[in-house]
Amino acid sequence: MAPRTTPHRTAAKAAEHPQADAQATKPRARAAKAVAAVAAAKSTIAAVANKPSFKQQMLLAREVAIIDVVNRMLSDKGFDAMTVDEVAAQVGVAKASLYKHFPSKEDLAAAAMVRVVDDARAFLATLDANTQPLAKLKAVARWMMQRKLAGQMPNLPSQNSSLRATLIAHKGYVDGLMQISDSLGGWIEAAQKAGQINPKLPAIVVLYTLYARACDPVLEFLKASGQYSDAQMLDLVTQTCFDGLVSSQIGR
Repeated sequence: MAPRTTPHRTAAKAAEHPQADAQATKPRARAAKAVAAVAAAKSTIAAVANKPSFKQQMLLAREVAIIDVVNRMLSDKGFDAMTVDEVAAQVGVAKASLYKHFPSKEDLAAAAMVRVVDDARAFLATLDANTQPLAKLKAVARWMMQRKLAGQMPNLPSQNSSLRATLIAHKGYVDGLMQISDSLGGWIEAAQKAGQINPKLPAIVVLYTLYARACDPVLEFLKASGQYSDAQMLDLVTQTCFDGLVSSQIGR
């Protein structure tokens, strides 16, 4: 009859033969290293496979340059006055090459508008969740006005514009704009509940008032006067937007 093996005896045997135990673990360690090496090789291969080719990188860089020009032109003169010929000339490409990236003037402008929406979503994501709602709204208003002063905020299309129809049909633009509106709407309602924004005003009116800062002509008038720095203009327009024009001393 075989002697009974207990955990204590097994441990004792392992202690008596440490070299044998170490010999047994070496193949396992080598196998683990081999598995890790294979995984690393697969990861490297996947990264190389997903890396865009030089031609793709050049096309992407050209698209970025095109959208930069369109953004400035939409900010300076608006969609109706912008022409594809002007865009091609400023980018430095043939009109035919431009159409390889964007098949129409509407698609050009839509790409610029989508970029602004994406940038706005990215900016909202940087705001501290613990920041007061009113402070967030002021930060968003200042961000939009900064873009406006820098020529990076396209003017909103008119109601009967062909661009408006293109944007409404663009899922990425609509989804992004809805996400932004939901975030701003939540902050507006929270600020109203806290008594920081007039609760008698419909939240949608406050929302549209904020969006209007993206195309506020007051900034252009102030800049043309040459009397104020960009920072001063941002402070003044933010103050009139959120504090109004009525003196706080009135009614006291």
